Amino acid sequence: MSQDLADRVAEAFASDGALARHDAHFMPREQQDRLALAVARAVEERGTLVAEAGTGVGKTFAYLVPLLLSDRRALVSTATKSLQDQLFLRDLPRLVQALGVPVRMALLKGRASYLCRHRLAHARTTAELPDRFAVRQLARVETWALSTRSGDLAELEGLDERSPVIPIVTSTRDNCLGTDCPEHRNCHVMQARREAMAADLVVVNHHLFFADMALRDSGVAELLPTVDAAVFDEAHQLVETGVQFLGTMLGTAQVLDVGRDLLAAGLAQARGLMPWHELQAGLEKAARELRLACAGALREVRGVIKLRWDERARDGRLQEPLAALARAADEAADALAGVAAVGPDFVRLQERVRTIAELAERFAQEPVDGRVRWIDLSPLQARLVESPLDIRDMLTEQRQAAPRAWIFTSATLGEDDGLAWFTSATGLEDATTLRVGSPFDYPSHARAWIPTRFPKPNEAAHPAAVGSLAARLAGALGGRTFVLTTTLRVLPQIAEALRTEAEWQGQALEILVQGSQPRRALLQRFGDGRGAVLVGSQSFWEGIDMPGDALQCVLIDKLPFPPPNDPLVEARVRQLRAEGRDPFDAYFVAEAAVSLKQGAGRLIRTETDRGLLVVCDPRMRQMGYGARLRAALPPMSWVGSEEEALDWLHELAAEH
Repeated sequence: MSQDLADRVAEAFASDGALARHDAHFMPREQQDRLALAVARAVEERGTLVAEAGTGVGKTFAYLVPLLLSDRRALVSTATKSLQDQLFLRDLPRLVQALGVPVRMALLKGRASYLCRHRLAHARTTAELPDRFAVRQLARVETWALSTRSGDLAELEGLDERSPVIPIVTSTRDNCLGTDCPEHRNCHVMQARREAMAADLVVVNHHLFFADMALRDSGVAELLPTVDAAVFDEAHQLVETGVQFLGTMLGTAQVLDVGRDLLAAGLAQARGLMPWHELQAGLEKAARELRLACAGALREVRGVIKLRWDERARDGRLQEPLAALARAADEAADALAGVAAVGPDFVRLQERVRTIAELAERFAQEPVDGRVRWIDLSPLQARLVESPLDIRDMLTEQRQAAPRAWIFTSATLGEDDGLAWFTSATGLEDATTLRVGSPFDYPSHARAWIPTRFPKPNEAAHPAAVGSLAARLAGALGGRTFVLTTTLRVLPQIAEALRTEAEWQGQALEILVQGSQPRRALLQRFGDGRGAVLVGSQSFWEGIDMPGDALQCVLIDKLPFPPPNDPLVEARVRQLRAEGRDPFDAYFVAEAAVSLKQGAGRLIRTETDRGLLVVCDPRMRQMGYGARLRAALPPMSWVGSEEEALDWLHELAAEH
């Protein structure tokens, strides 16, 4: 590494450096310096760095400062669109101003984040909206469309990501008309890509990165060869995201979408030329029958569940629904071929239905070796997926394509110094690894407890016991408690037991339960400090920042082992056994350790935070692997009884 860059990075982080001069609250930390210098070295040497940085290290600044000072072109990818916006709108502008560097920045998201002017124009006359609220939302979008420069729907406050208006006013790879679109020159997606190609630093998200590697549709594949450094924040999510997007997928929602677009375009531009209603009805019927065949005896589905492919495809029960879908798509394709000369909409629709026919025929055949199939089933759709087991091949190919720096960082990447949990699934065994611990005083500020006289997780009494204990602990605090569950199934049982116990004790606790309101609304309600307990599953285990005394107790219902009947888990177990390795030790315990660290990470977010972590699973004390899981947690002080735990919470409550 050139001494010049090392000196500039060290100077920026010094107690009298640029960051301290710009922000009076900036506090130099040895851990942040170590990480920043390691990032600088990787950028200079075009090397690969895998770095785990504990809570409070300030890893965002630790990788952004070297990038900004290096005069190199960079791509930064993070886990979600909200984190992407935070980086681009808050962190980067602060650093650019503090460092005084002339850096051009760009934000690049997927198509579904940008307004499509062409589809908005059609929506005014053809859209079928479910209620008056959706009609008002469309009117808001139309008004905003007149003044927006970026076309990023995140500018519209109060527009829920689940709004039925969004798919109507945005494009997909399937329905985009490309250069044939009358709005091509004014396209917000194309404008965002042009700005990204001209920028020195581009911020994307993991979903976009992998979707583009698979489909080459959003500009990342074009952008990546031009950058000198690629940084992946929240890298612990990379493998699961990559597996989802590098696969082949056929969804019933995809079929319904093309059916609606076919009907709208047919009635608007070629009314009477083809039986548009019948063609759309054929596609809709085929999609509905395919979802019913996938669901089998399941009649009520909450959230998204994974189903084994073999279980549903057994005895050929998916063959006829897939054949019917292929026939309906072929009929639509033949009809669209007859009106292709009318306009580009029909050419694109023809390509879309042909793709559906091809996918239906593919899934009717045996899966490709080395890949795993499963079905994602939700209340609204079924999605057939065929995917690789990891992202090793893809990342290896990208790293070999051209010399550039690759930097992967997160608060949880493994439990050993080699960070094998992450590097083995990504093909990064040759990377430089770094573990930087948290600067927080966990022994003084945090307590941890494992109830030993407690029902085992497989016993029927366990959910009620978790809820009752949560009520007693939250009662001591006056709320300010998270109850994190490993499955959605036990949420209502734990919540009901929590309510019952709180009422019996006369505690005025508000119980907030995942699914009762949008996630953002639940977190806002919890964070206002009015004595709430939040019961949530997987989406609440990470990415939530409740600093101060807003959250001072986290209960985890049981050890977060991967579900053994998950199709991906089963395939990975088979792979490990074929390699002569022990799946429980190499996979299940390693996955649980990382997830446990994520859940525990919700508790202490600043240097002054104090709190209690409770893991309601006696196996963490009683089983041999428990020591390994306890060692994976931050160095909290352990308490041995409920009485000690309550004493600690009463102490925290007295300070509130």
